[in-house]
Amino acid sequence: MKVWDVIISGAGIIGVSLALELRERGAAVLVLDSREPGKEASSAAAGMLAASDPETPAKLRPLTYAGARLYPQFAGKLERLSGVQTDFRRGAIALLADATVPPEHRLLSAAELHQLEPAIRAGMHSAAIVENENSVDPDLLMQAALPAARAAGIEFRGQTAVQQMRATAGQIEVIAGKERFPARTAVNCQGAWSGAPVRPRKGQMLYLQPQKPGLLGRVLRTPEVYLVPRSSGKILVGATVEDVGFDKSVESEVIQDLHRCAARFVPQLASAATVSSWAGLRPGTPDDLPILGPTEIPGTFIASGHFRNGILLAPITARIMADLIAGKSPELDISAFSPARFANVTL
Repeated sequence: MKVWDVIISGAGIIGVSLALELRERGAAVLVLDSREPGKEASSAAAGMLAASDPETPAKLRPLTYAGARLYPQFAGKLERLSGVQTDFRRGAIALLADATVPPEHRLLSAAELHQLEPAIRAGMHSAAIVENENSVDPDLLMQAALPAARAAGIEFRGQTAVQQMRATAGQIEVIAGKERFPARTAVNCQGAWSGAPVRPRKGQMLYLQPQKPGLLGRVLRTPEVYLVPRSSGKILVGATVEDVGFDKSVESEVIQDLHRCAARFVPQLASAATVSSWAGLRPGTPDDLPILGPTEIPGTFIASGHFRNGILLAPITARIMADLIAGKSPELDISAFSPARFANVTL
């Protein structure tokens, strides 16, 4: 039976990005997923690469900035390997509810805002441009990442739910139903399904199709709602944050509220048709920080709990975890994200 260098459980953007990084370093990698690869939170996300979001915890900022720096190269690599465009676009507008202006933001006058994004209603909040914030279409990103990984020689198995990773006879045995997969190392990248202390945080969102194509050119981030334009002409509107377990139901009143809120900031969206709505499950943790590092089982690791930043943090997480697996010190301090921080916490 083949012994894999690394088996990854979870074929979302974190697991697939790590698989690609490991493969580039020469590892034989198998990725298992309990569902169809790439069809859970990763493809359901908004795709804002908001490295300087004021809501980002201070301890996480070095990672978000590193992820943002890597993203143009990362997205370009996936597009080159797969032939699929990821709709990577630069720039964002932030509407600020108070007078505090983060250092990465530059305040705009009403005239400047109108020149940049004439569809946005001025005067509701102070407006600022955030040049270092970009966006990507997560669905297209996964459509690029999966064939890129397969072309690199990474093997995938869908509908293969991992129940256990255990150390045995000097290697790791990954158990999925009646199947056993031997490996030298295994990594839990199962997102909201990673197990305690990771828990699902539901987000509902929708796509609007405005009558005017190109209504927005940049992401619009406000305290109440965010809007993310796509090259298709659609505008994503999101999103709620709900602690309701693994419930992925979509509530019409929530979708209507998001639509109304979007129209407050971009009035032309009031008449835009809702073409789809959905809910995704983000992997949250008690302190809203990811979990990166070795587990208590020798030879096994976890990379999960990225909450709202999974898309953004995928390339830097891949580098960090590949270094850890190789026994190297990561380029960034990740002590705040150690799995051990929850060892003695009652959850």
